[in-house]
Amino acid sequence: MDYPAGQGISVLDRAKTADPDIVGRSKRLWLLPGGQCLVQIIPSLRSFTYERDELVERTGPLRLDFYEKAAARLAAAGVPCAFRERISADFYLADYRPAPPFEVIVKNRATGSTTRKYPGLFEDGALLPRPVVKFDYRCDPEDQPIGEDYLRALGLPVEAMRERALAVNDVLREWLSPVEVWDFCLIFGQADDGELTVISEISQDCMRLRHQDGSPLDKDLFRDGVAGDEIVNQWSRILDVIQ
Repeated sequence: MDYPAGQGISVLDRAKTADPDIVGRSKRLWLLPGGQCLVQIIPSLRSFTYERDELVERTGPLRLDFYEKAAARLAAAGVPCAFRERISADFYLADYRPAPPFEVIVKNRATGSTTRKYPGLFEDGALLPRPVVKFDYRCDPEDQPIGEDYLRALGLPVEAMRERALAVNDVLREWLSPVEVWDFCLIFGQADDGELTVISEISQDCMRLRHQDGSPLDKDLFRDGVAGDEIVNQWSRILDVIQ
């Protein structure tokens, strides 16, 4: 695959000669002039619940394949997204917005933390009567649910984030059908004018997706102990059914 030969290619030199400014669980980030950043995807897969933390080569480019398409869909629907330009298999340019220490999760089905933390309320995989939006405080070793009033006490636009998360849900569900979106997580950053921007990656690493045959196309494969080569094979299947 060929990538644009504009500004992005030149800034790759920085990644070769300078340490990243920020290193997270799954990304390295170099700050650039003009409010942008260079991001490298780390091909890491992590599950606190199942005590797995591994590098799975080839998942990084697959994640970026998905994210590049998802960002274009969100932008076309009027949802601001930090992604700007893909410049290699695992590098891209983005607008830089400081990441808050919490994420927004949308659930269309009861799964994962819903059935694990609240046993007996829902059957695993049950379709929820309407999408559920929740907020998690991002901390090691495991993210924790946080009450919305704490976020309001920090002056954060909770209702606007809820509405924006549901808008993302609508876009993803329509785009990916007949693949089913069970849940996903987002991180919102804010511009100087307060505008909310999706600054997190949207990919198989941060979603639960089910093929029309019922099989998982996401990190649940890793959670279930599937080997790296098979994860790559299954993650590639999603690219066959999306535009």
